[in-house]
Amino acid sequence: MKKNYKLLVSYDGSRYFGWEHQPGNDMTIQGKLETVLQQMVGEDHPPITVIGAGRTDAGVHARAMTANVLLDTELSEDGIQAYMNRYLPDDISVNEVKIAADRFHSRFKAVGKTYRYTLWYGKSKPVFDRKYVYMLKEQPDLERMREAAQYLTGMHDYKSFCGNSHMKKSTIRVVDTISIETSGSYIRIYVHGNGFLQNMVRILVGTLLEVGYGRMEPEDMGAILEAKDRKKAGPTAPAQGLCLMKVDYD
Repeated sequence: MKKNYKLLVSYDGSRYFGWEHQPGNDMTIQGKLETVLQQMVGEDHPPITVIGAGRTDAGVHARAMTANVLLDTELSEDGIQAYMNRYLPDDISVNEVKIAADRFHSRFKAVGKTYRYTLWYGKSKPVFDRKYVYMLKEQPDLERMREAAQYLTGMHDYKSFCGNSHMKKSTIRVVDTISIETSGSYIRIYVHGNGFLQNMVRILVGTLLEVGYGRMEPEDMGAILEAKDRKKAGPTAPAQGLCLMKVDYD
């Protein structure tokens, strides 16, 4: 009998084309998970579909992506986890496997997500973190960025911060917090909200950096939101600095 399993997955997205499987491309996170699970349950089992809480872009990482999958297997939760970690690539880890309620859906039941974007500015180079940070050539004004971030929190139409120009669904989202923290040469931007549009966090970061470099003013953020025009916001920050940290459920 099929059961619904909840998975907690970490991955280094550096060499993958994002979460969502693509025809003819076996280098996606979803594709790798489904291939291993199909191997585990056998060819007689109906095709496996792993549902993720979100669809991270190419090059984006995750410390705690939540997913769910229907499986008919006699293996225990620990057995499923052990099998997956044995056969998955070393840059993907299944950290937890639990039987979930039949109606649990990792995407539709999610009520919030936390992303972290990591920047680096310093005289040296982050040799061992180079794949996970965006290295800046000059130091931004963080106080200006924090001031701008206040304009960008709340319930807004974030169409100006959406990378999909053909988006037909609602672009209204709630961003609860945008916090900017420092530790040595690291600058970490944490963004929490009830949901995010394509490239939204990376565009928010790119726009905040424009403010930090004096090319935009903090008070410009209101006009950018009202414009509902992607061209009014800043550039899209590179993928490697972004990491999904947590998915919230009631």
